[in-house]
Amino acid sequence: MSRKVYTAPGAVAVGPYSHAVEAGEFVYLSGQTPAVPGTNKLAEGGIAVQTAQCFENLKAVLGAAGLGLGDVVKVNVFLTEMKNFQEMNEVYRSQFESPYPARSTVGVRELPLGALIEIEMIARRSR
Repeated sequence: MSRKVYTAPGAVAVGPYSHAVEAGEFVYLSGQTPAVPGTNKLAEGGIAVQTAQCFENLKAVLGAAGLGLGDVVKVNVFLTEMKNFQEMNEVYRSQFESPYPARSTVGVRELPLGALIEIEMIARRSR
């Protein structure tokens, strides 16, 4: 099966995966950590800074696919510390307009590069 894939310029990949894969009208975005594009370094700062960087990275991948945050239908958030939920949620809320995408938030033991957060998305193309 051939895959239609999208890659954001300068985005970091820490393994053998595509930044996004299109399947029908859906585009599945791989999880993005708060890595600064063009480097293997995380954005410096706490959970708010790292959450904002995840969104910048995801917006770049969405843009490469010709989509935006308004096309997102599902979001999965992975946090290494659930005590960061409220602060993450404030940044998250500022990225979307109501009605918000469906979302899951899961606590995990650790993430690549020592990130505090990773976010993945599913977007849908308008007909």
